[in-house]
Amino acid sequence: MGTALSDTGIITNFNQLDPTKKYSYADYLKWQFDEYVELIKGRIFKKMSPAPLRKHQAAVGNLYRELSTYLKNTECSVYVAPFDVRFPKEETENKKIYTVVQPDITVVCDKTKLDDKGCIGAPDMIVEVISKSSSIMDWNFKFNLYQENTVKEYWIAEPISKVLTVFVLDEENKYKQIAAYEEEAMISSSVLNGFSISWNEVFED
Repeated sequence: MGTALSDTGIITNFNQLDPTKKYSYADYLKWQFDEYVELIKGRIFKKMSPAPLRKHQAAVGNLYRELSTYLKNTECSVYVAPFDVRFPKEETENKKIYTVVQPDITVVCDKTKLDDKGCIGAPDMIVEVISKSSSIMDWNFKFNLYQENTVKEYWIAEPISKVLTVFVLDEENKYKQIAAYEEEAMISSSVLNGFSISWNEVFED
């Protein structure tokens, strides 16, 4: 069980949280500790512990750099974690929002979804770079979450095995696997018309 809150409700130590409790975004805003955490339907998940491996950070940096260059002077913006994405867009009361995630890379083309706290509603594209500790989260929990909230395109990059898998929503709002790239090839986006990156560039170390 978590320890008692301060008079202001501010939490300064992760161990003060109760893992059996359902938390909202209103609670999340009162957390002032070093660990990065996410909420999925009210449940707490540590973003990553210990720190990600160098290959993970290299892949995130490579993808972010290419996306940032491509999207300059367009309607779309790209953000790298930590960057809060809240679901669903229809709910605006903080105490009624129970999902807040921090994708490794987030692309948003609808400016109405952006505010000072991040993005509320589905980004156009999300990229998660898998670490050993995040594999189940990215392939299961987040896969289902992003599909449910109609994120149009989802990339999963695995820097150890050097595989990048691309999923795109179909007409029934279900993810269809476009390809799993594991050798030299150009990787294109269906959502960001004209954007492509080579497999070598993604996993360049």
